[in-house]
Amino acid sequence: MTEVQEHHLRTVKERFAELVDKKYRAGQVEHGGNLWQKNGLIDFTIEEAIDQVVYLLTLKEQLEKAGIELGTVDEV
Repeated sequence: MTEVQEHHLRTVKERFAELVDKKYRAGQVEHGGNLWQKNGLIDFTIEEAIDQVVYLLTLKEQLEKAGIELGTVDEV
């Protein structure tokens, strides 16, 4: 990989580490207990996946309305 790609990867990993730490701790405050001992985890995961798709579709619509060109998968 190029140095620019290595830098991008480091940046993504650092940002992810910060975000996952913050999110996990907030979840502990909100929900408590041990995640690995919670029942119904699959249902929570499905709810989160649905939320993510709703957020992504809404963000895409906002970007398009703002005139931001997103490109298409066919352009790859």
